[in-house]
Parts: sequence; C-alpha cells; structure tokens
Amino acid sequence: MKRDSRLSATLHALLHMAGHTRPMTSAELAECMNTNAVVVRRTMAGLRDAGLVRSEKGHGGGWEIACDLSQVTLKDIYDALGAPTLLAIGVHLEHPSCLVERAVNRTLTGAFQEAEALLIEKLADVTLAKLVDEFRAGLTNQRNSKGRLA
Repeated sequence: MKRDSRLSATLHALLHMAGHTRPMTSAELAECMNTNAVVVRRTMAGLRDAGLVRSEKGHGGGWEIACDLSQVTLKDIYDALGAPTLLAIGVHLEHPSCLVERAVNRTLTGAFQEAEALLIEKLADVTLAKLVDEFRAGLTNQRNSKGRLA
C-alpha cells in the first residue's frame, strides 16, 4: 500500500523555502519534494489558500512563505493539505449484523480515534519555527564536525 507522504514532502519544501532569501520556483520545489511541478502547484495552492505561502508569476517569481513561522504548527500544514487520512488500517464491514464483528469494530474504532487524536495533538505542538531551528542546529553540528558524521 502506498503511503501518503504529502505532509512530509511539504514540510521538506517549506524548510527549503525558509532558508532562501528569494522565491523558489515550482521546478525547484519539485526537486525538493521529489515530484513534478504540477503537484507542487496543486499542493502550494492549498497552502496559499490558508495564507501560509504566496506566489508571484513571471521572471524572479515563485513561491515564498507568507506567515510567521512561530505561529504556524504542523497541524496547520496538515489541515491546509486537506487533513489526509492518518491511519491506513480500518475495520472489517462485511457482516454488520455479526456481534463479534461489531464488538471488534467498536474497540478498533475507539483505538483508531484515540491514536489519531494523539497524533494531531502532537502536530499542534510543533511550530514551523521549531522545525527550522532543529534543521539549522543539525546543519551547524554537521559543519562543526568538519566533514565527519555528527
């Protein structure tokens, strides 16, 4: 089963954008996200609608961050992507009148809902600024190690 990696890829692109002093083109972001420019434009459109990024057309144009990184959480990005399904597993619905299936589904559904709520809570605890700081700290450590693995 293919996993939905849009959140991870989008965060990757946003960190690249945060490190640039100029707008990044869809082609540049596509390279970061390991996808094509059409997917980037579609993804960034949702972020633009949420006020997180902006774009300029033409020479020197591209995508840039339009928000305060310390005010935007990973949950905000997740929501701007359309709140994709977090868990790939589900319940069996072949025999809804079966008491065993109903008991299993009730228990699993509750567990799935709790797990999703916990994950969304964790996403709400991390800002883009914190993620940028973590990236920059890793970059500094890498530079300080003078080519050796940190």
